[in-house]
Amino acid sequence: MFNNLSDKLDKALHVLKGHGSITEVNVAETLKEVRRALLDADVNFKIAKDFTNRVKEKALGQDVLTTLQPGQLMVKIVKDELTELMGGDVEGINLSGTPSIILMSGLQGSGKTTFSGKLANYLKNKKTKKPLLVACDVYRPAAIDQLHVVGDQIGVEVFSDRGNTDPVAISQAGIAHAKANGHNVVIIDTAGRLAVDEAMMTEISNIHKAISPQETLFVVDSMTGGQDAVNTAKSFNDVLNFDGVILTKLDGDTRGGAAISIKSVVNKPIKFIGTGEKMEAIDVFYPSRMADRILGMGDVVSLVERAQEQFDEVEARKLQKKIAKNQFGFDDFLKQIQQIKKMGNMKDLMGMIPGAGKMLKDVDIDDDAFKGIEAIIHSMTPSERTNPAIINASRKIRIGKGSGTSVQQVNQLLKQFNQMSKMMKMMQGGGGKKMMQMMQNMK
Repeated sequence: MFNNLSDKLDKALHVLKGHGSITEVNVAETLKEVRRALLDADVNFKIAKDFTNRVKEKALGQDVLTTLQPGQLMVKIVKDELTELMGGDVEGINLSGTPSIILMSGLQGSGKTTFSGKLANYLKNKKTKKPLLVACDVYRPAAIDQLHVVGDQIGVEVFSDRGNTDPVAISQAGIAHAKANGHNVVIIDTAGRLAVDEAMMTEISNIHKAISPQETLFVVDSMTGGQDAVNTAKSFNDVLNFDGVILTKLDGDTRGGAAISIKSVVNKPIKFIGTGEKMEAIDVFYPSRMADRILGMGDVVSLVERAQEQFDEVEARKLQKKIAKNQFGFDDFLKQIQQIKKMGNMKDLMGMIPGAGKMLKDVDIDDDAFKGIEAIIHSMTPSERTNPAIINASRKIRIGKGSGTSVQQVNQLLKQFNQMSKMMKMMQGGGGKKMMQMMQNMK
């Protein structure tokens, strides 16, 4: 996420490393590179210039604290300004209506239909709502079918009227259906076009007037050039006066211009981001956390939140007892892998660890990173998974052949599993000191 921008900002801020003080000369040199990095990310020239001017004013207007180096102070100022540029505070979604009506808008290909499903899934599982998806794209072939597939996938009802070509009437009928069937949120998926045109704007404006939604959201593909994304957002906002922005495909090769620029141009907050293909790949947008990630500082808070979402207290207690009794086996290990996989895209998760994003920038971390491990475990017998100690040389050969791996890979997994089991055991019952000693001995 924003790897290119992160690298360039890191190099720009590196200019001040080793300097004993902040001066007009070294600040000017640093901010010249910062501005260049923002322009390369397709941030509007005026926004980039205003941004660096504010950073310069703040940097020259304060003394370096005794606990900070000039480079550290500049990183803090840039982070604070980036946070402010992207919206400052986190914005929630308005669910005040009965039912709450959410109108989705955006160009074709922005990921509007898929994100409608992700939002429905989010509201159903995290906000305990009963959403209804309404299919109002009557132009794109298979658009209605796509929404029905998404609805089936997440267990959310989809309202459609295949014989009707009037999206205003369909949206009104969908809301009536929601009221009659106890749905407290209605998400209306509208048609997009390949470019902004008058017919499209008139149609979505008519829907908006007819249903008076609590939330009108503009969906934009973050891989679209920053300037194009901002211009499109402005066109939609002029017609709809939308309430917030959704950035999709942030797991791709995103330059970052849209995320940085869009708030300052349309003065509307980014509310959600899409971080992958799975229906769970949706995050509330936190400007401060995104600024941390852009500057390579990670996002531990979001990582912990994702882990907590997969945390099962009952299972955790069972696991704790097994570890205490030395009964932790490969079936338990497999469950832990499944929980990690549910947390999202692997490279995205690694990018949330401070410093890891920079270390792994050229490393291709496949979402199937656990595939070989899972194949090895599935090739074991139930008794081997429960008691790995019985796995001898002949069993290793059989497991390797059954999983399409080598005996060496089986040995490597068994070694790593034993090391992990020992560490988990040491963490039980106040074993923290032993753990620290072990880590110091490994240096």
